[in-house]
Amino acid sequence: MTNASTRILGLDPGLRRTGWGVIESEGSRLRWIAHGVVAPADKAPFPERLLHLLEEVGSICAAYACDEAAIEEVFVNMNGASTLKLGHARAAVMLAPARAGLSVAEYAPSLVKKAVVGAGQADKSQVAFMIKRLLPAAGDVKADAADALAVAITHAHHRRSLSLTASLRGAA
Repeated sequence: MTNASTRILGLDPGLRRTGWGVIESEGSRLRWIAHGVVAPADKAPFPERLLHLLEEVGSICAAYACDEAAIEEVFVNMNGASTLKLGHARAAVMLAPARAGLSVAEYAPSLVKKAVVGAGQADKSQVAFMIKRLLPAAGDVKADAADALAVAITHAHHRRSLSLTASLRGAA
């Protein structure tokens, strides 16, 4: 197994605010690269908001030379219409790295929280606190971007274990 560095784009999809964060993973070392939020105009027509998400996330993939991407799975709530709209936003956000040729992994919100905080029911402030501890160069990170960085960290941890599992299977 190689220790080459991998740039990972983490995504926390939303129609109003999509958090993103880029980290570099080399072995067990993680390094913050960048983070932010993509926020389409609230008054723009729905298709234009989706297009904005697709284009902006695609630009982030290119600007930071990302190698892989990871996205948080949809949180289903009681309002079916809201869940469906979030699903559309998630699709646009997921298609951007796929179109750039990146593999896109998906992680449940509880797994992301457990990987970063140690508890699957952690709240957003606990996630943000741990991001500040794990990636001090990121500074104070707002909730959406902190969640995206947490997704990237989760992927960094899980891609190593997936790679090791694949290596062990190949050796058998």
